[in-house]
Amino acid sequence: MDKTISDLRKDYSLQDLSEREIDPNPFRQFKIWFDQALAAQLPEPNAMTIATATLDGSPSARMVLLKDFDQRGFVFFTNYNSRKGQELAANPQAALVFWWAELERQVRIVGTVEEVSSEESDGYFNMRPPNNRLGAWASNQSEVIASREELEQRLQQFQTQYANQEVPRPPHWGGLRVIPKEIEFWQGRSSRLHDRLLYTPLDDGGWKLERLSP
Repeated sequence: MDKTISDLRKDYSLQDLSEREIDPNPFRQFKIWFDQALAAQLPEPNAMTIATATLDGSPSARMVLLKDFDQRGFVFFTNYNSRKGQELAANPQAALVFWWAELERQVRIVGTVEEVSSEESDGYFNMRPPNNRLGAWASNQSEVIASREELEQRLQQFQTQYANQEVPRPPHWGGLRVIPKEIEFWQGRSSRLHDRLLYTPLDDGGWKLERLSP
């Protein structure tokens, strides 16, 4: 008999996550888990869901790629005129989710959003392959277009315009940093009794660590 969606389930049993072993700093803990995801050769371990909302609370979510993180927050790059860019300009709050299925792990981040400096955006943009830089000019992200051919024609126009010269960063393209108000580390456990450890910032610059019921 074919399985139905309601029949699909997996019992998680690879590892546990305890308060005794987790790093007191969530950014260091994230690096530990991210390095383990890299070592496991997971496909695109820096892929993350980012959820945004309009001022009236209408949500949207999509996958983007994490490109940097440090004690200040988590950085990705986008077209500021895109749907997410406009929503974040009006309502600079976002939620991120990393899902590393092979490790039975999830990281959830909620925070405020700010633009990174022009120097940071320029630095990353100039590292991108030439056609990726041209694509940032060719694509009016999230706008309706008539056809794929229209997009390819725009790319060809910019290939001609910037032939044999450096491609500058478009003024509408750059980085955004999510500054966490909470970071949750989730480790799958048997019988759906998962480990969930939540960090929230303290006034003294440290972090409060609490266990959540699964």
